[in-house]
Amino acid sequence: MKMAFVIAQLLTSVALMTVIELQSGKNSGLAALGGKSDTYMAKNKQKSRDARLSLATKWVAGCFIILTVVLNLV
Repeated sequence: MKMAFVIAQLLTSVALMTVIELQSGKNSGLAALGGKSDTYMAKNKQKSRDARLSLATKWVAGCFIILTVVLNLV
């Protein structure tokens, strides 16, 4: 049983790292030098993608915290 929780914890941690890395930062930084044009449609599309990734981050982080507590109790 404990091994199943450990495997779930590892998968959740990989998912959490992936979701966090897929999010765009608040500032574009050097990405603005790449010649990428920000149109109105592109900005709205990016915001909806970031909103979904933000929500996914919250859910995955919540699962990670719950699994951590369960593993400490087992």
